[in-house]
Amino acid sequence: MLPSREYGTEQDKVNCSFYFKIGACRHGDRCSRRHVEPTRSRTILLSNVYQNPKHLDAECRLSDEELQREFDEFFIDFFMGLSKYGDLVEMHVCDNVGDHLIGNVYARYETEEDAERAVEGLNTRWYNQRPLFAELSPVSDFREACCRQNETNECNRGGQCNFMHLRYATPELVRSLYQQLAVENRERRRERMAKADFLRLGWKERLARVEAEARERGENPTNPNDRDWRRGPSGGDWRAEPPREDMQSDAS
Repeated sequence: MLPSREYGTEQDKVNCSFYFKIGACRHGDRCSRRHVEPTRSRTILLSNVYQNPKHLDAECRLSDEELQREFDEFFIDFFMGLSKYGDLVEMHVCDNVGDHLIGNVYARYETEEDAERAVEGLNTRWYNQRPLFAELSPVSDFREACCRQNETNECNRGGQCNFMHLRYATPELVRSLYQQLAVENRERRRERMAKADFLRLGWKERLARVEAEARERGENPTNPNDRDWRRGPSGGDWRAEPPREDMQSDAS
């Protein structure tokens, strides 16, 4: 058994530290160390999603401003798409050129349930005429996953670096998106709490609340008979079932 302080580090001779830190390894299935895929995580990885024109075409003639504008559009589109699956906390896009990191998008959610819901939903979706491949990722700390030398323009490996080189959207845009996200997340949590409180009520209290909310919206409550639980649909009316033979014999 490895000491917990060595697990997932370079001293760990069994498990791949690169996979543990960034959810991807340049050796892939040929790696001599284990890639322990998480069964539960708040982080998801979508491989090879962002298509940087400069990486696709060595003779790309787009200016830096045009490239930034194009990336901003991608960032908005994907950010909003991911936020629909739950309480999104952060999203990051890799600008590396190595096969295991190129175009990767990472997203972290508030809960493991949100992340699992996102993986299930995204694996049935296409983006930019290409299928999406989503999976749970072991990444928990993006500070450890990112190349620190790249942040100061000192990385001598460039896009081939095995740590994340992130591409950033325009700062004002990012602030606006996260502010909007915070509002949406609060509203989503408020709705969940309200629903949980509602379900804890008895049927009479629920009925009274529904009527009160209808009046607040200026609507007329429907016919009380239509809301009577005794008149609603049922999976089976036990009172209408024919008596069982064994019950008939007992009665006789």
